[in-house]
Amino acid sequence: MSIRKRLTQEESRTVALEAARALLIELGPQAVTLKAVAARIGRTHANLLHHFGSAAGLQKALAEHLAVTICATIEEAVLASRAGEGTAREVVDLTFDAFDKEGGGALATWMLMNGNEDALDPLVDAVHDLVDDLADHDSGKMHDVTHALCLMALGDALMGGALAHSLGLPRTSARDTAERMLIQGAAQAGLTFPASED
Repeated sequence: MSIRKRLTQEESRTVALEAARALLIELGPQAVTLKAVAARIGRTHANLLHHFGSAAGLQKALAEHLAVTICATIEEAVLASRAGEGTAREVVDLTFDAFDKEGGGALATWMLMNGNEDALDPLVDAVHDLVDDLADHDSGKMHDVTHALCLMALGDALMGGALAHSLGLPRTSARDTAERMLIQGAAQAGLTFPASED
């Protein structure tokens, strides 16, 4: 007879959000339902209702969870590059991957299509906080670059492959452009990135 460990409320939320993130990446945003997440973690639908209130609440919490974890990863890459241990390309790749491979773009689109625009607030706030942490927030010198980088990453996640193919461009074209933009913007703000190795 197995006894299931009793999780704290915060642990239970985290387990549910990690399951929701896995469903998002594996099956797309339409698969992120209270029922599917509950089944994946062996909990009841009522248990998830207690934590999130509704499917929209789960989606908003997932957006916040993604934003925090993604921004923490990007911040680590930026700080590493400033210490001479990383490159602008690594920051670009992490940002693009957050919207593509990590499901951020699909989740954002799904929520917007379902009229749940405020669910994107955590992502927007986390990106803003990241920029303020990494740049001179009083001058806002990197805000326009970060804005463009995130929009490029979102657009690339949604239609970058098809558009690059139709224009006869390499699949990495948007990332290449974003890397040049980030290096130029950082230089204008008095910051530098180590050169890429390739």
